[in-house]
Amino acid sequence: MEKLKMQSFDLTQKNIEAIEKLFPNVITEVRDGDGKLKKAVDFDLLNQELSSVIVEGDKERYQLTWPGKKAAMLLANTPINKTLRPIKEESVDWDNTQNLYIEGDNLEVLKLLQESYLGKVKCIYIDPPYNTGKDFIYRDDFKQLADEYLEESGQVDENGNRLFQNTESNGRFHSDWLTMMYPRLKLARSLLRDDGVIFISIDDNEVANLRKICDEIFGSKNFVVNIVWQKKYGPANDAKLISTTHEHILVYTKNSESWIPGLIPRNKSQLAAFSNPDNDPRGIWRASDLSARTYNKNCVYPIIGPTGKTFYPPESRSWIVTEEKFKELLKDNRITFGRDGNGRPMQKKFLSEVKKGITPESWWSRDKVGDNKSARYEIKDLIPENVFDTPKPSTLITYIIKIANIGTEGIILDFFSGSATTAHAVMQLNAEDGGNRKYIMVQLPEPTSEDSEAYKAGYRNICEIGKERIRRAAKKIKEETNADIDYGFRVFRVDSSNMKDVYNRPSELDQGKLEQLESNIKEDRTAEDLLIQAMLECGLELSLPMETREIEGKKVLFVAGNSLVACFDEEVSEQVIKEIAKEQPLRVIFRDHSFKDDADRINVEEIFKMLSPATEIKVI
Repeated sequence: MEKLKMQSFDLTQKNIEAIEKLFPNVITEVRDGDGKLKKAVDFDLLNQELSSVIVEGDKERYQLTWPGKKAAMLLANTPINKTLRPIKEESVDWDNTQNLYIEGDNLEVLKLLQESYLGKVKCIYIDPPYNTGKDFIYRDDFKQLADEYLEESGQVDENGNRLFQNTESNGRFHSDWLTMMYPRLKLARSLLRDDGVIFISIDDNEVANLRKICDEIFGSKNFVVNIVWQKKYGPANDAKLISTTHEHILVYTKNSESWIPGLIPRNKSQLAAFSNPDNDPRGIWRASDLSARTYNKNCVYPIIGPTGKTFYPPESRSWIVTEEKFKELLKDNRITFGRDGNGRPMQKKFLSEVKKGITPESWWSRDKVGDNKSARYEIKDLIPENVFDTPKPSTLITYIIKIANIGTEGIILDFFSGSATTAHAVMQLNAEDGGNRKYIMVQLPEPTSEDSEAYKAGYRNICEIGKERIRRAAKKIKEETNADIDYGFRVFRVDSSNMKDVYNRPSELDQGKLEQLESNIKEDRTAEDLLIQAMLECGLELSLPMETREIEGKKVLFVAGNSLVACFDEEVSEQVIKEIAKEQPLRVIFRDHSFKDDADRINVEEIFKMLSPATEIKVI
């Protein structure tokens, strides 16, 4: 009977195991902080295995480095003793929704999602802090409380006054930002599907550095484009030098050979170019130039029109097809000479035969996808108080989702979700085309300033704004479209592990502590809390249906039918075990204290061997 680890996935050990399969000779053993042996990599040997010459010492090479980079890489791989706790009272339609809203530091959340969402996310959009000289706080020491972190790092004084801003005078101005972004992007990549894609909004301050770390994390060959978005209509006259009216959106794929961008539907003006003046049974068409920009001597010949007029290709050009191919097109009524027959020869391009949309471009005008002004109007229409300063327009995100080529299914992740524009956009697009796209929003519950309009309106942190925006956007979309889509979301909050820290020296144990250690689970945790942490470790999506049943007076939890069955009550009887086994669960989880002694534990295994031999049995 295996015991669950009840902590996030250890990416370092996973990487070591992958290396061991290729180069078993480079694996060695070291002792960890507790004195236990664990596998490690002899990097000198690994360097030699990967080189065709003798490796002696460090050599200069092309790379981006900064103070803190190695720590950032280590941070991405280090497991954490955290969990997600369900907050049903703040959720909407908990039992039926497949959308998630997660409150907490996104680095912690990305680690906790590694098992359940590994390779399952089709599209990621993030709008991270732009490092404009204003402070950004992402706490990467998981042992400290937020107040402790700020005080120890010198960012607040003893009275709690904020002292630190990441201004350009700070010697680590760029390094701090890169150290914050690197592990998050590294973890995000592993969540993408093989045909997945990430869109990252950024301004001029860090776009060059962001491009370099993305080249390293995703691979330069998986860079798609640097999109330029027109965020403003006109210049700001108070700009010191040149007014910035644009932002960047960097696009990277998980695998450039697997991702195909979606086409943008033609607008009315583009469709107006198609007509059917000759009532061709193949439908509407537009005339396309028959001459080629490059010269091909095999495609130079006279074309005689229906009125006897002779045409040649323009000077220094040729026709795009050979004479033989032209005759085939002419015979198939795919050549036009204009309404009077005297026009230059053109090829008929039928709408039914061309691409179903327009290839996306790298320049996105405000007329096409919206701008900052329309974004502010959009959120004020939902929440009249001025509660959020820098939202993105939902039209921008819907445009991104279309290009991401998600189709009508798929998961969209935003781990800097802010005012939850991405959730709004997903619902809007689902309402328009009947899709069933699902979103995962992640946001640090950053407090609102006491003198802000958001605080005065009753919003104590950004998460409260985001959740309320989703509720109001859902109501508005439903009223306007009456679409039968998923308007709900499940709320989860990052918290300490459900398990007690039982590492005490013998001298520290008194009678009171011994009584506390009779159970390894914290007293304030519910069965649902334990279930969610078990789901994360077992790799089950948090959107799966969950059901609670009572069997012989015991609370039994079911996830996705029989995918996972759990009972965390004490003194679980043999009859309850048999009833659970009859369900033929793929996995079953009990508490360590569900059984009186080892004999009962062995009996459980025997019952499942008899009634459900394929069931994986675990305990916490």
